[in-house]
Amino acid sequence: MPALALIFNAFVWGVSWFPFRQLEAHGLHPVWATSLIYAAIFVAISLVRRQALRGFVAHRGLVLLAVAAGLTNVGFNWAVTQGDVVRVVLLFYLMPLWSVLLAWVFLGERPSAAALARMVLALAGVAVVLKSPGIDWPVPASLADWLGVAAGFCFAVTNILLRRLRAAPGESRALAMFGGCAGVATLTALAGSAFGAIAPPALATPGWLGWALLLGTGFVVANVCLQYGARRLVASTTSVIMLSEVLFASTSSVALGAAVLGMRIWVGGALIVAAAAWSAFAGTPDGDDDRRIPILKDMP
Repeated sequence: MPALALIFNAFVWGVSWFPFRQLEAHGLHPVWATSLIYAAIFVAISLVRRQALRGFVAHRGLVLLAVAAGLTNVGFNWAVTQGDVVRVVLLFYLMPLWSVLLAWVFLGERPSAAALARMVLALAGVAVVLKSPGIDWPVPASLADWLGVAAGFCFAVTNILLRRLRAAPGESRALAMFGGCAGVATLTALAGSAFGAIAPPALATPGWLGWALLLGTGFVVANVCLQYGARRLVASTTSVIMLSEVLFASTSSVALGAAVLGMRIWVGGALIVAAAAWSAFAGTPDGDDDRRIPILKDMP
């Protein structure tokens, strides 16, 4: 049951791109959708767990956690609706690279030879994924690529902050992350709409509310499953199971015509996933099993 719970969590995140695209088709840009969904969740948890707000007084770092988590979700949710889903998910899963560098700079944890080898493996994978025939250098070539890379980096920052804020109540950390997602998404949506980069909500066709409720419910249930599964399995097992998100994203996006799996994606993806799996089994800081939004995780 714990493994199945984690697989369900990975499934929800792996196929979340489809409801977001449906919402966009109904006139709600994914950034506006992120703002709406997470604001509703934030308000609901604030009403149910009012004491969670007290943690912000004693732990000022929760504000940074909120910003990092918000940037992670905005970047990921926007990217998977704009570009090749598999490509975005693979670029997002560059955590071994970012986590090693961030742990070295902010936590003083010098990387071991194995950690450096995982960095090289991940970099080789991303170079293969990004180096297409029409591009001279293996660098992000689109908004979706840049958003995927940035979201993965912010995810690594989120995990570093979660480690530094372990003394904060779990419910306060969860509330900070939900509030950050709502706040960053709202500010991004307002700024983007003002400058013409993000379409303002139109909602000209019915049915958008159903997709929003489905997506919001999925995120809540998925993260409750995360809490259940992560507490009953060792961190390395949890992290490897999480990589099934790549499988779900690949299968669903190819089946629905949102991605194309060529040999370059297969090879580069295998290198990136191998680096992430190696990191998980190594039990090092870059194998941290905290997820994007661990709702209720570590909560009583």
